[in-house]
Amino acid sequence: MINTNRIVPVIRTDLLTLLGTMMKLAGTSVSAVEASAPGRFTVTGSGDAGNKIANEPVKSLNIASGVTAAVIYFIADDDYEGFSINGVAEETAGADVDPDGVTLYSATLSSGDITIAKVGF
Repeated sequence: MINTNRIVPVIRTDLLTLLGTMMKLAGTSVSAVEASAPGRFTVTGSGDAGNKIANEPVKSLNIASGVTAAVIYFIADDDYEGFSINGVAEETAGADVDPDGVTLYSATLSSGDITIAKVGF
């Protein structure tokens, strides 16, 4: 039920699942990418291209050399280290990442460069 302040508490899902659902409702197709170890992600091959959302806060994310374009939505872990391409740390362009554990960002890979943008307000 909606209370008098029109506040509906979110109690049966996590923030990343909620954000992914909202993105799909808004017309942005996303699929989850899973961590290989806590907070550590690798995006490999053409099957991982396209819009992705990291299924937990990101410490580090490596993009394999076979991926030429992708958009990865993520929330930065408190111990955020950043992105790499084929194991080499990358200097990203765009927004600075505040590892607050709640802000949603996008990382866009294009022409071998990664650009970070803060999503929302």
